[in-house]
Amino acid sequence: MPTAVTSEYTKKHTQLMAIIRARGAQAVLLSTPASLAWLLDGARTHVSLAAPPVARVLVHAEGCELATSISEAQRLQDEELNDQSPVNLHVTKWYESLDEVSAWFPEAADWEILAESEIDPELRAMRTALTAAEVDRYRQLCQDTASVMTEVLSATSSDDTEFEVAAKLAAGAMALGGEVLVALVSGSTRGEYRHPLPTKAPLGRRAMAVLCVRRHGLIANLTRWVRFEPPTEQEIAGENDILGVEADIISGIAEDRALGELLPFIQQAYPAHGFDELEWTRHHQGGIAGFNGRDPRLAPGATDRFQANQAFAFNPSAQRNGQTFKVEDTMLLTESGAIEVLSVDPHWPTTVVNGLPRPQVLQR
Repeated sequence: MPTAVTSEYTKKHTQLMAIIRARGAQAVLLSTPASLAWLLDGARTHVSLAAPPVARVLVHAEGCELATSISEAQRLQDEELNDQSPVNLHVTKWYESLDEVSAWFPEAADWEILAESEIDPELRAMRTALTAAEVDRYRQLCQDTASVMTEVLSATSSDDTEFEVAAKLAAGAMALGGEVLVALVSGSTRGEYRHPLPTKAPLGRRAMAVLCVRRHGLIANLTRWVRFEPPTEQEIAGENDILGVEADIISGIAEDRALGELLPFIQQAYPAHGFDELEWTRHHQGGIAGFNGRDPRLAPGATDRFQANQAFAFNPSAQRNGQTFKVEDTMLLTESGAIEVLSVDPHWPTTVVNGLPRPQVLQR
């Protein structure tokens, strides 16, 4: 394992041990894709995206033990870990439970082992404070994902189906080494759906695409719109107004502010820009990002606090005059307190709102 990676692992191990000791335990069992990728330098620990990870990691004072089945061990060792990895590998039979720690690591039989769920807030705080290397990887992933959006939507026509567009988006993301977690497309006949799984419907005059892509454990989130006919005045007004809503939300982000403290900004933003005051209740508004799509989502009372080098993605959406409006990008709260939009493609049309490049509708 390269020196920089080893250094990151050592820091993360130290952070975890501080939590374990504070709880009076001897170890914690990491079992989710987000925490495993965070600790293991972006390692892929899945086979099916719809199934639990194929590995578990036990973190204790002397190091880390990774358990996986015989069918996965060699691949993980060769391609996801490293010959110099500080993690000790334990191979189980394919039918044995990875959660039965004492079966594959008898030394822990009498230990008090914490589950991830017992230290969720502390884990999220560590996981979302990105290292310099993680920020670099995230920035590149977001730019690559935005570029895929530009390439695909720039070549679409109003006759293309939602399925066809989603397939091209997924292919583009996978060609760049990404795993597609969400690919939504809505044409002009399905704009009322906030989460439009693609269908055989054609795009029509105006369409939305949403793409969430994971690479090295980090997840890029963005939404883009394309239009094939001249815009109406109502469309232009709505597209500008949703950017205003987003700008009001972003204005409330500050280091050490609790995520839930943004809720009043959101509640006030919709009516301030001409949308129904209850729009915030009709779709989740986003939240902190990183190794989960939202880590966590903003919800009333959310106590997670913004930190330097932490990513976020807010996705305000609203309906007005029979039209839907939505905006979404992955951004970073930098050490200086400034906001950086990570998912920017210079070939996509943008406008500047409060100093940030924000996507416009691609007019075909």
